[in-house]
Amino acid sequence: MEKLTAKEEEVLGFFWKHGALHVKDIVDMYDDPKPHFNTISTIVRALEDKGYVGHTQHGKTYLYHAVIAEQEMGKKSIGNLVSRYFKNSYLRVVSSFVEDGNLPIEDLRKLLDEVEQSHKTD
Repeated sequence: MEKLTAKEEEVLGFFWKHGALHVKDIVDMYDDPKPHFNTISTIVRALEDKGYVGHTQHGKTYLYHAVIAEQEMGKKSIGNLVSRYFKNSYLRVVSSFVEDGNLPIEDLRKLLDEVEQSHKTD
């Protein structure tokens, strides 16, 4: 899947929060001054072209919906981040959090317990 712009991520967030939407529904969610209908329509179509959004036809209008769950998107984003900035090493990621003091020892122990539990064979 292709990388998203900030506006595309923002619009995709509306689908995750509210479910299926018409373009007009998205426009209405913005504060004044609201973006133009055609601007939001272009963003939604770009999301569809990139494989993040699908649609069903209702008469002359389309009802759009996310085709990727927010959690799945998070996993893909983390994978891209690790690949791009940490030479594809999750160990480097965790080490950077430990070095910066952003990963308390209690959390590190919980993480280790989770890893050990997930690798136990019955």
